[in-house]
Amino acid sequence: MTEQILSNARIVLDDDVIHGSVLIRDGLIADISEGTMRVGEDFAGDYLIAGLVELHTDHLEQHYAPRPGVTWNKIAAIQAHDAQVASSGITTVFDCLRLGSDEDGGFARGEMRDMADAIEQAQTDGRLRADHLLHLRCEVAAADVLDHFEDFENDPHVKLISLMDHSPGQRQFQTMDQYIVFYQKKRGLSDEVFKAFVDRRIEASAKYSAKNRDYLSARCLERGITIASHDDATHAHVEEAIGHGVKLAEFPTSIEAAQASHQAGMSVLMGAPNIVRGKSHSGNIAARDLAERDVLDVLSSDYVPFSLLCAPFLLADQIESMSLPKALAMVTATPARTVGLSDRGRIAPGLRADLIRVHRSSDVPIVRSVWRQGRRVA
Repeated sequence: MTEQILSNARIVLDDDVIHGSVLIRDGLIADISEGTMRVGEDFAGDYLIAGLVELHTDHLEQHYAPRPGVTWNKIAAIQAHDAQVASSGITTVFDCLRLGSDEDGGFARGEMRDMADAIEQAQTDGRLRADHLLHLRCEVAAADVLDHFEDFENDPHVKLISLMDHSPGQRQFQTMDQYIVFYQKKRGLSDEVFKAFVDRRIEASAKYSAKNRDYLSARCLERGITIASHDDATHAHVEEAIGHGVKLAEFPTSIEAAQASHQAGMSVLMGAPNIVRGKSHSGNIAARDLAERDVLDVLSSDYVPFSLLCAPFLLADQIESMSLPKALAMVTATPARTVGLSDRGRIAPGLRADLIRVHRSSDVPIVRSVWRQGRRVA
């Protein structure tokens, strides 16, 4: 039996912040004592919060494919990604793997399966600090997305999939303004070439999206995999998501869709960088507006891992009705509950000792230490 005590801490619980200590025994939280100055690691009044749970990050892809036409050693990419994730206080991370390729990009069949195998091998070898699970980002307008999905039919690490369609006129790109910025101006396409590109993408969406959504959602419901919608913009999108058994509404692009998703019992997810920057990088709704309306449930670091720790503190500072426990639940308890991880995400007896020591004297917090299942990993 192994024991350790974390003392003199501001402990963030479900609905309160107390001053006290936490006893860890054999990787689990054994006891919480308020006001007791037990002998142990002295936090000097720093916060003790549950380890962060990250549901949607494209960060691994940035390490694996850092430049166009360049791919990195998979194990090395995973380790670099993991080190940054853990040092940001993330103890459970859902690595996003893109399934489905088209002329806009993606990976060849088998490439993401190889990446998943490399993640599993890295965990087996003891290379990783965080607990890594899989989130399959399924481009439903891609002709080969179901072929890619077959490679993961029997993988128990797949706990979440998102159904995405980035075609013009769909979801994120309801109007052509942002699509022109993303695809024509950045690539320097002529009007003629761009029009042909748009026509092909619209045709592919019409041909594949609906049937691929239906198939993937049915298979995932059978396997108990949590389903996420992506970039919903209208009531019709939300109704479609309800029909597919969606539990997580990722990055809704309108307040209307966010409110409808929340009222339907879905967890509404937005990007933590959106909170930190005060706006969306793609010109859609501000996450803070949803938080003020009390329809924001989960935050994701998306493309900046450390934003996942910064954003909840900013929300608690800036929104009068937002307590720190409620804000931190968006990156701990609620994402864990949404994907069925009942053993983590809160500081309570019997749960995993996935914990972070955080010092905060300015808008940018400092991660002092990180524990996963009672073992210090950062």
